[in-house]
Amino acid sequence: MRKVRASTLMETLVATVLIVVVFMTASMVLNNLFANSIQLNDNKIRQELLRLQYQHQNEQLQVPYYAEFGPWQIEVSEIDWQSTTQTVFEASYQSGNKEIVLKK
Repeated sequence: MRKVRASTLMETLVATVLIVVVFMTASMVLNNLFANSIQLNDNKIRQELLRLQYQHQNEQLQVPYYAEFGPWQIEVSEIDWQSTTQTVFEASYQSGNKEIVLKK
């Protein structure tokens, strides 16, 4: 009877360790996915750029315009291109790895 108890105890211990490892791995993967989805969500900055476009259309925004929106740097400028003036609404992320540009 002692051999049965020792092997049963060992099997339970191995199964418990495997379950803990699987749940830890799954938790880390889900945490990483959730953090990336939050970090890459740029809806608010796009909404701010659209608001600035609306203000520009209604002549309520002086160009050039510079602002900070959380970790984003916003710049609105006008460029001359082929005898026309084009307004560029640009937002760049603080670390410099992401940029959103809207042209009008």
